Amino acid sequence: MTPTSTPTQQLSDAGVSIWLDDLSRGRLDTGTLRTLIEEKNVVGVTTNPSIFHAAITAGHDYDAVIAAQAAAGASVEQTVFAITTTDVADACDLFAPVAAASNGVDGRVSIEVDPRLAWDTAGTITEAKELYAKVNKDNVLIKIPATLEGLEAITATLAAGISVNVTLIFSLERYRAVINAFQSGLEQARDNGHDLARIHSVASFFVSRVDSEIDKRLDAIGTDEARALKGKAGLANARLAYQVYEELFSTERWAVLADAGARPQRPLWASTGVKDPAYPDTLYVTELVAPGVVNTMPEKTLDATFDHGTVTGNTISRGYDDANATLNALDALGISYNEVVAVLESEGLDKFVASWKELLADVEVALAAARKDA
Repeated sequence: MTPTSTPTQQLSDAGVSIWLDDLSRGRLDTGTLRTLIEEKNVVGVTTNPSIFHAAITAGHDYDAVIAAQAAAGASVEQTVFAITTTDVADACDLFAPVAAASNGVDGRVSIEVDPRLAWDTAGTITEAKELYAKVNKDNVLIKIPATLEGLEAITATLAAGISVNVTLIFSLERYRAVINAFQSGLEQARDNGHDLARIHSVASFFVSRVDSEIDKRLDAIGTDEARALKGKAGLANARLAYQVYEELFSTERWAVLADAGARPQRPLWASTGVKDPAYPDTLYVTELVAPGVVNTMPEKTLDATFDHGTVTGNTISRGYDDANATLNALDALGISYNEVVAVLESEGLDKFVASWKELLADVEVALAAARKDA
């Protein structure tokens, strides 16, 4: 297979930006991340609290920096802040040529505010600015959860000229609010004298978790009609999100911002690893192809796509009627969309908070050991 005909190249040609949903010191030091850029069309990276927890607690890649932090008398929070921002800054340097070649659209590396701040607007704004200042790279994205409290923080962070990855979006209604927060932020940034062309944003819409939650409810109903809907809700929800994107970025309000140099906030498909082994392992990649989207994949999904993904052009825009029919059928079975997305947001936040607390606890132990050995 020639490089020009790989499925990942075909995705790129179809307008999909492939980002890797993982980062670690090992990936940077061994060159495996660089290899993914060169061979599998990876043009960005996303991180989250669970990813950092896995990276920092696996192996010994961070022993030296933890020892140095211990010797300097750093707190556990200071140590984690130093580790994560250093990894992200170094990844930003690695992706700098990609960022330059795409005028900053790709070559992006995301770092998330402390998930415990998800319900704290002022705290989120403060930490977003601190993370941005510490990483100090043009191609960083600060991740802010799309909670109700987060919406105001998203606007304020963008208004300060800082690029944002809005994360943990599950519902179409919340997605509309996210786009409004984005456009409000750009309007304020323009009024604050910022160059809108330098401000970038993606909106991370989660996919597989929707199926996990709804499939569970369909199994509980147990009828043939219910089982026939399994594995369809995640794609339907994401496709209708793209329809919202098309709608809200073709308004007069957006045209004014675009004339001032603004770039649209791209939809990003997150949680694209298949949770149910009964489904094709590339389901949330090949079935969510459209121009101007990002798909951030765990490496297992990236490898599967590279190996046997079948890219058939735009698989989103022609599916709006079917997507609406799927959600209507679920509603007819008594599955509440609003309840499902509320559960998913709550569980998603809880999971990240738990990972962050485990990370802090593990680093605390490592710091104590390093102090003892010093």
